[in-house]
Amino acid sequence: MPSMTLTYVAPQWQTLTFSSTLFLQPILEVLLANVPHPLRDELRLGLQEALVNAARHGNALNPEKVVFVRYTYSPEQCWWVITDQGDGFLPPRCVFSPEDELLPPDDCECGRGLFLIYAIFDEVYWNAKGTELSLCKYLTGY
Repeated sequence: MPSMTLTYVAPQWQTLTFSSTLFLQPILEVLLANVPHPLRDELRLGLQEALVNAARHGNALNPEKVVFVRYTYSPEQCWWVITDQGDGFLPPRCVFSPEDELLPPDDCECGRGLFLIYAIFDEVYWNAKGTELSLCKYLTGY
């Protein structure tokens, strides 16, 4: 029997940078280009919320500040890391179950946008300063 060697191939990360704006259509098209079609609408909503938060709340729509997005795709999952140049904030934690309604529960400290982000993505992480948001969506079954 011939010997076999398995080689791990690290995911290729790409970077997209844009000045703080709410005109996100072309940016979302790039970020969703390799996402399976059944997930695109849902992920568009979640990414739009995250990008709006970075541009509006993080960078205060200052056109001199930019939003950085690093992203990668694999057959199993998609990752987006969104970083703004703002002062940061203490991110709230939204916890809910799939049976919850589409509104944040009363004990959720987040607004609608953050609630949607936590509901749409399978993994949500913030850096300690609150200026970087990491999002993951699993692709199993798509």
